Amino acid sequence: MKNYKLILLCLLTIIVSSCDLEEDNPNLASENAFTTVADARSTLDGVYNATVSHDYFRVHYFYLVNLTSGFAVTKKGGARNTGQENATACSLKPTSAQQANIATWAASYKIIARANNIINSTTPTDSPTTQDEIGFNDVIGQAYFLRAYVYLNLVRLWGDVPLRLENISAETVHLAKSSQKEVYTQIISDAEKAASLMNGSGGDAYPKQYAANMLLSKAYMTLATAPSSLQESGLNYWQLAYNEAKKVYGNYSLITDYAALFSDVGNTSESIFEIQSSVGASLDFVRAFTPSNFSKIQSFGRLLVNAEVYDRHADTYPTDPRIAASYIWNYTNQKNNRPALSYPDPKKADRSKLKKINHFLQGFPYFTKFGTKDPNNTSLEGAQNYIAYRYADLLLMLAEISNELGNGEEMGYVTEVLDRVGLTPSAEYSGGQDAFREAIMKEYQFELLLEGNDWYNNRRRGYTWFYDHVIEPHNNYSGFNPIIDVTFAEDEATVMFIPTPISEINGNEEVDD
Repeated sequence: MKNYKLILLCLLTIIVSSCDLEEDNPNLASENAFTTVADARSTLDGVYNATVSHDYFRVHYFYLVNLTSGFAVTKKGGARNTGQENATACSLKPTSAQQANIATWAASYKIIARANNIINSTTPTDSPTTQDEIGFNDVIGQAYFLRAYVYLNLVRLWGDVPLRLENISAETVHLAKSSQKEVYTQIISDAEKAASLMNGSGGDAYPKQYAANMLLSKAYMTLATAPSSLQESGLNYWQLAYNEAKKVYGNYSLITDYAALFSDVGNTSESIFEIQSSVGASLDFVRAFTPSNFSKIQSFGRLLVNAEVYDRHADTYPTDPRIAASYIWNYTNQKNNRPALSYPDPKKADRSKLKKINHFLQGFPYFTKFGTKDPNNTSLEGAQNYIAYRYADLLLMLAEISNELGNGEEMGYVTEVLDRVGLTPSAEYSGGQDAFREAIMKEYQFELLLEGNDWYNNRRRGYTWFYDHVIEPHNNYSGFNPIIDVTFAEDEATVMFIPTPISEINGNEEVDD
């Protein structure tokens, strides 16, 4: 039987969170509620603010998708392989009671509720001519884009989920799950509307219509290798993905310096969808991801990269400058002025010698993209934005799609990405369609490591691919040390989706698992 105290608490929480926007805009329930574009844009900012909450991009979403990706371990929950997070999420066994699971789910539906308020309160203009009509259309398009973006994350992470499209009320708070196919249908519809309405009138801090095209391409790529039960018969999903990605191609460009992507310089020519952060309203990246004692401010260093992931990168491209921008394993401890060394530093290269539990932190390189790069830093806050969609990802998508279509364009896109870092495509790319597929899936890792894409890319081709390319290479890694390394779960039902959070099971009468 449901816990009705929890139901009441959940109902109160949902109504309060969904009314945050209404308190600022009391007329949101009516048609064409906004008086000015500025009012509408301010409300849209409230939707974006929900994406940078502690429970989404700022902390918990990042932990959820990175710790369960198959590429990372963590100090969070204990710096040992038996620590709570390592024994569950990092071992591909996340639980329904996990904090990041509960928080990310709740934050997702808060973003959706705010987007729904805009969508259900304003009517777009079919052929806008005035600046106000153009501005209103862009705001509505942004709301459709954000709803599609969050639902694409939800359906890929959890599978069947409640599909909330109306403003929340006491009558609609309990809602059954919709099938994955229904959710994908809505995502495609929302993204198509977003692409037709977004127009760039809000300025560089907001994504343009091309972000919606990229989202559509990602959805079609996922469906291209999904079970037939999720597909519409007769559709060529690879071709659909190509068509949308090509709409984006050429409208952005790679910046010269790969490492500069992870600095305080934001909204560059490479950014397609970028989450804004600034001192005073920052993401929690400095504190969360800077290695402990790397700088003068105390930080957590909560993401470390599994050793075989680093080895795969270094073995493929030993001179790749992306390595130094992604991993760190040798720095000066700012507390004692002594070297802080971990794998793959030569002194720690033999992982079999790391026998004690407290040597866990010496067995893995730290992930360094999102931490401070300044050893003299004294601030927990940073101004580094988070780039959710960037042009290099789009180029790799086009390479993968072109390889599947056999249109002969694939090598050109890979070359564009690797030219930036002074590399030529590895020999594997020249071994035919299957070999190219193997190589491009690795290239996603080398280019986009732990930027939020790995969970989806690793599982997108199904359980067998995930097992063969992530689970088995980890559990049978030549340097595997059972004292410090986690052992991945192998059961398909366990590793392919996140379990529904216990808060939803207890709080929604229509959801049982």
